Formats: sequence, C-alpha cells, structure tokens
Amino acid sequence: MVSRKAWTRSLCYTHSMYVGIDVGGTKTLVAVLSDGGEIVEKHKFPTAKDYDEQLAGLRGAFDSFEQRQFTAGAAGIPGRIDRKHGVSLGSPNVTWANQPVQADCEKIFGCPFAVENDANLAGLSEAMLHKEYETVLYFTISTGIGTGVVRGQRLDPGFLDMEGGHLVLPYEGTLTDWEDFASGRMIYQRYGKPASEINDETAWKSIAHNLGLGFFNNIAIVQPDLIVVGGGVGTYFDHYGKYLTAELKQYEIPLVPIPPIVGAQRAEEAVIYGCYDLAKQQHGGL
Repeated sequence: MVSRKAWTRSLCYTHSMYVGIDVGGTKTLVAVLSDGGEIVEKHKFPTAKDYDEQLAGLRGAFDSFEQRQFTAGAAGIPGRIDRKHGVSLGSPNVTWANQPVQADCEKIFGCPFAVENDANLAGLSEAMLHKEYETVLYFTISTGIGTGVVRGQRLDPGFLDMEGGHLVLPYEGTLTDWEDFASGRMIYQRYGKPASEINDETAWKSIAHNLGLGFFNNIAIVQPDLIVVGGGVGTYFDHYGKYLTAELKQYEIPLVPIPPIVGAQRAEEAVIYGCYDLAKQQHGGL
C-alpha cells in the first residue's frame, strides 16, 4: 500500500491528475485524466490471463506516461469485488480472481485507488452527463449484459452487486438467462454478423423485443428516472431505440412507468470517465 505521506505529497500538486483503468475481456485501457476530466494520455495492452502479466502491463502503462504524479485513480473490472479489501472475486471474462487489485494499483501508480465493477463505473460516467435526473439505470449491451444504478450522481450502494443481465426469463418456451438470448454475443450467433453490420429493420425489431423483456423487469425493480444504453450494441442505439421504447410502452402500467431511454454519449470510454468520477468523488472533493 502507498504511504499516506506519499498521497499527501501528491495532493499538494497545483493541478490534480487522475488515472483510470478499464479492464476488458480482451484489452485493458489505461488513461490519464486532467482535473477537469479530459483524457490527456492513453495506453492500451491485451488483458492478460496471468495476473502477474497483467501487472506488468500496468507498469508498462505507467512508464509510458509523461505524467506520473496522480491525486487518485480507479480501476473498472468485470465481475464481483470485495470492496473492503479491493480484491477481485472473478468474472467469466477475466480469469484471474482473488487478487489484491487495489493494493497493486496503488503501488504502481503511487496514489490511492478505488476498484469497482466496470458496468457500475460506466453508469456513473453517463449519469454525470444527465444531472437533471435523480435515478439513472445504465445497461451495457456487449458480449454480455451489465447494469449499473446511480442516484444523485453517486453509485447506489444497494445495487452495487446487481446482475441485471442474469434475470431468468421465459424465452421460446423455456426459462433462460436474459443475456443468453439478448446480448451482443447472441446477436452475432443469431444473425452471423455483429450489430455494426445489421441494417435489416425486422432484425432490429426482434433485437429490441428481446432487450425489452429484460429492460422491463429491471425497470420494475429500480424505478429509474432515465435509462442509458451503452456497450458495443449501445453504440447503435439509433437503429433500435424507437423500437425498444415502443416495446416497453406495451408493458407499462401505473406502478411501473417507462422513463426516457437514451444511448450512451461516451460508450467506448464510459468506464474510463467513470473511473475519473469515482476517484474524484472519493479523493478530489467532487
């Protein structure tokens, strides 16, 4: 762990700088952000299956940066987290588990660190762009489906471990995990191509129908004021957003109103900006 003296020295710099780490299933993005939240440096490397190799990649990122004094940082990782100890508990997309991610990041980058689920951080990032809404429900539709809940521009502690993509729903006559028929992975399997190459309106209506089934159940639980859709499939929200809204309106009842639904504004780097938001909230006075 980094000494409190070193952290205090870092905080004395006139211009606070922050570091964000987005650990994906195939690649890890490390970025330096200014006090105002602007990305000023980036470094990308393949996410390693071996944890020691992953740490070597993080050290390589640090060595590549011109800026090496940080106020604070955060890492977004898939799966569940022991937040008290900053330890990853594992994920289907990242093979290393039970590793002291927080302590190791603090050693490498020389500043206090937070570790959080990547979908939560992406949701925080997007919610900060919609401060007029009290409760924001974020969906990331990619290889799998992740969720994040933000209230008052803070991650809702009651939903930190929410796995909305794993609702079990009736589909084609059997109970099925939602992401096993609505995720980006399943879209590719069904149509033989990624969402980026789908131009057929009928296909998008079918995709919206499958998404709507899980959306409604999550809405009933969270009761959000706004829904934001991100991730790889979220990037193409313009193709299916109107169909998804129409689908959900069919299920609407007085006790479960359907809020506005929008696409993510920073789908590709939402986790990095969420790292900045969380680090600044915890150590930068935001």
